[in-house]
Amino acid sequence: MRIGKTIYLDHQATTPVDADVLAAMAPYYADSFGNPHSSDHSLGWESARAVENAATRVARLIGADTDEIIFTSGATESNNLALLGLARRATGGKRRRVLVSAVEHKCVLAAGRALEEQLGFSVEQLPVDSEGFVEISALEEALDDDVLAVSIMAVNNEIGTIQNIERISELLRSHGSLFHCDAAQAPIAMNMTSFGDCVDILSLSGHKIYGPKGIGIIYIAREFQERIEPLIYGGGQQNGLRSGTLPTPLCVGMGKAAALLAADDAEGKRTQLRHRRDAFVEKLEGLSWPIALNGPVGQSRHPGNANIRFTGLSAHDILGALQPHVSASTGSACTSGIPEPSHVLKAIGLDGDDADASIRFSLGFDTSDEDVEEAVSLIGGVLEKLSKADLVRSA
Repeated sequence: MRIGKTIYLDHQATTPVDADVLAAMAPYYADSFGNPHSSDHSLGWESARAVENAATRVARLIGADTDEIIFTSGATESNNLALLGLARRATGGKRRRVLVSAVEHKCVLAAGRALEEQLGFSVEQLPVDSEGFVEISALEEALDDDVLAVSIMAVNNEIGTIQNIERISELLRSHGSLFHCDAAQAPIAMNMTSFGDCVDILSLSGHKIYGPKGIGIIYIAREFQERIEPLIYGGGQQNGLRSGTLPTPLCVGMGKAAALLAADDAEGKRTQLRHRRDAFVEKLEGLSWPIALNGPVGQSRHPGNANIRFTGLSAHDILGALQPHVSASTGSACTSGIPEPSHVLKAIGLDGDDADASIRFSLGFDTSDEDVEEAVSLIGGVLEKLSKADLVRSA
């Protein structure tokens, strides 16, 4: 995909809004603009039906029921509501421990710190192996009847690791701990229709799945909704879990995006994306500079993710030299600008130099073979230029 002169390879940071999604949203900015909570007239009813239909589409994507879908502003809010809302209702109970994986999104780790500092919970990080998989033996050892919840993301946003959600779910069910899953990256990576049976609480974000920014959902299994304390109070909308007037166009957009990823051709798109990503990595491996792939290989990796380590070089120098021709990132966009190595790369065992040499390229459904060829050519040129500059400086 090209945006002007730029080949866009940062789809895990955000995706473009799909044309069909944009078309579905448009009427709700114009003629069908009624407040979905206005229950006394037809325009309100029309918007309410649109929101209900959107929730049904999202529910179908993850194997849930419509009344278990709560719209939020995005996965960050959903993750905060999951952990803080659950803990606030559990204050005073015997379950005072929360487990999170060491490679969770920063918003989950930050919410964990709030649980410790504000509510006195003990929050423990679960180690991962060199490919980013949660160490099941460590999870088994940590689980006990004092664990309130475990938060493990489905698909890592930096190195693409796809966790074994079914296996983790089995362990947690046997101990009575609730399973929260940040699944923001999962819809592009995998079929999610079994998730409603495996997890108790789940977070999604619209702009990671070709929907609009500013909208997300939290799935809360019906039997656990009374155990969540709201973060936002008001008119009691959405089962009292998240008050405020719903943004009908954004809800419609997220519903349409979910429907596209639940369509019959979605798996074919994922397969094509995986093949294109593999071709990208193979072509990079053919360049003169030594590279390494951070994270797993094969089916256990997000099909568009290629986190590449350019040993001996600076990722920031490479990305800077590629501008404005290639867009990629050194890690999560939500933590860009923080002058410290990625916590994900540190968790899988990389030292500071190797982490600083790593770039996340994330291809999308709209990435073409021509994009791959040109991007690799541009990267090769930059590597040659930077390596020569290093030789001059060291001479």
